[in-house]
Amino acid sequence: MFNKQDRKKLRVKRHLRVRKKVSGTPEMPRLAVYRSEKNIYAQIIDDANGITLVAASSLDKEFDGMGSNKEGAKLVGALLAKKALEKGINAVVFDRGGYIYHGRIKELADGAREAGLQF
Repeated sequence: MFNKQDRKKLRVKRHLRVRKKVSGTPEMPRLAVYRSEKNIYAQIIDDANGITLVAASSLDKEFDGMGSNKEGAKLVGALLAKKALEKGINAVVFDRGGYIYHGRIKELADGAREAGLQF
């Protein structure tokens, strides 16, 4: 009989595999992405000190749009980059969270790049 793998468990395994190599420092923090069915969340994390420096999501008050589509993801990326540049963060390491670099994840990254964040 065919046993279907749990997609969330497989994503978490991929994310842990990536996290072995990707880490955020105070000079180059990590941009972590989480994607749910209706919303998208992104935060910039300093792993050395264990703190979140900047966060943005499709649930923020400044955000108007839908987080469940590409346009909304691009807006969240631009919002995150704007907040990061205000705090003096110019360059980050991208952590796609075990997701494929496609669709909403790619659009969020493109939106952050277009708004001035480097990675």
